[in-house]
Amino acid sequence: MRTVVIAGGTRGIGEALASSLTGWNVIALGSADADLTSMAETRKLIARLPDRIDALVLSAGQFSSRRIVTAEGLERSFAIVVAARYLLTEGLRPALERAPNPVIVNLCGVGGIKAGRIHWDDLQLATGYSLFTATMQGARALDLLGAGFAARFPDSPIRYVLYNPLFVDSGMHRNFGRPMRSIVGAAARLFGARPAAAAVPLRGLLESPPAAALTTLRRGDPVSLTADPRDAARLYARLAELTS
Repeated sequence: MRTVVIAGGTRGIGEALASSLTGWNVIALGSADADLTSMAETRKLIARLPDRIDALVLSAGQFSSRRIVTAEGLERSFAIVVAARYLLTEGLRPALERAPNPVIVNLCGVGGIKAGRIHWDDLQLATGYSLFTATMQGARALDLLGAGFAARFPDSPIRYVLYNPLFVDSGMHRNFGRPMRSIVGAAARLFGARPAAAAVPLRGLLESPPAAALTTLRRGDPVSLTADPRDAARLYARLAELTS
């Protein structure tokens, strides 16, 4: 039986994917399992997980209209969306490489969104924070994590997939204050894909991982990823420092 670990697997698209994977040993992680905004808690979680994993899905995230700093000094959305995904990937790589056909699927912002950038001089957005700025920086950072993984481990059997499901009625509108919460929630219900439908192509990627070391998809369609290898290496170095 194949084992999949889904970070963010107790709500939204992660929960829908977990529910659809019949025949798998599904480990769906939520806030009751570990606080992924805490690097210490994330490391303890990694130590509790199986020593062989076939697939890792990274979909956990928290966003806020106001800047929140964790006890470890990281801006909260950066901590869970970027730093925790980095730690999970690094920490679980040996377990994944013990599987015959391992894959990482990272739900992210890849797909031609031009608005975001990495704030190298202020990764924690101590100045100029907004929900949009934090979300877009996270999207760009995850693009670099995918590009950087393929460059750092060229001989790894792990297939890495960056996947943007686009607009999904996953409950993200709860992160907004009123009246935007009501507006975005209504738009998601009207125009967003249902989590169960959005999970279908993800299940296909787990069942039959791509052959390429790095695959970038927007709602199932291939897209180009423009990521400077120097920026990817720079982000990995910064994350190693921040999470040490």
